[in-house]
Amino acid sequence: MPDFSASLALLTSPALLFFFVGAAAAFARSDLSIPEPISKALSLYLMLCIGFKGGVEARAAGLHSDFLIAGAIGIGLSALLPLVAFVILKRTSRLDRPTICALAATYGSVSIVTFAAGQQHLAVLGLSSGGYMAAVLALMETPAILTALILLNRKGAGAGARPTAVLKEVFVGAATVMLVGSFFVGLVSGHAGMAKLEIFVGPLFQGALCFFLLDIGLIAARRLIEGGRKLTPAILGFAVAFPLASALTTLGLARMAGLQVGDATLLSILAGSASYIAVPAAMRLAAPTADTGVFVTASLAVTFPFNLTLGITFYTAAAVWLWR
Repeated sequence: MPDFSASLALLTSPALLFFFVGAAAAFARSDLSIPEPISKALSLYLMLCIGFKGGVEARAAGLHSDFLIAGAIGIGLSALLPLVAFVILKRTSRLDRPTICALAATYGSVSIVTFAAGQQHLAVLGLSSGGYMAAVLALMETPAILTALILLNRKGAGAGARPTAVLKEVFVGAATVMLVGSFFVGLVSGHAGMAKLEIFVGPLFQGALCFFLLDIGLIAARRLIEGGRKLTPAILGFAVAFPLASALTTLGLARMAGLQVGDATLLSILAGSASYIAVPAAMRLAAPTADTGVFVTASLAVTFPFNLTLGITFYTAAAVWLWR
């Protein structure tokens, strides 16, 4: 049983503290900014590291039954959670249909950076997880978007692009290609490949994560300043309560399916996260009238900080208690 006093390490980790530095700078109206090309390069680098390390560990583990179970649960959740979110938002908000669909996709898809923070937290606590969870992450990114597209186009409701164009954006977008491609490279090259890239995907990862979260803190706070007035109490409540319910439901499913505690925790962290990279890219094509001031701000300025400060620690504690 891990010592949960170590959970405090997440709140005082350099990466999380840099997130708060960025947020504080934005609230103070500082001119601090990260050039967009550097920000994009950092995103691609983090996905490369996560995918590659996952591929290496997946090869070492082999075609594990837990991978198939976790993958099936993850795909099912990603496809179904947007339906639940859609129904809730239709009844509790006055948003237009495109914005509701975008919000539903956001909370059905996943956050790569939240996943990375969860991995680091589990490492601090000494909880192991399968490398194939990086593949589960990749599998969970797109079904939610496809479900949202179906909801958006039902009754001909304001589709902004041809379905084929959106599917192309989803499946050959930079995030998907980098994550899946690097996972495949790690799977093929194995530990021999890791020996050659160990410094690049190991020690340097933490520094890049700090830099990236500094940028995310700046963006999140500035989005909150610009679009915070659009976040009604109903949307704010949804942005916290829905991830919590999703994560706890996932823990129950994982427990019944017999997954290991580390895999179940990461799966719940994924279910409780919200996309702010893949979904905005897809919705830009599919639903150009959807209000980014609502769905991007909710995920980036509310759910993401909540998960970093409280959510990941809570999901982990709940998993360890449930697996006792």
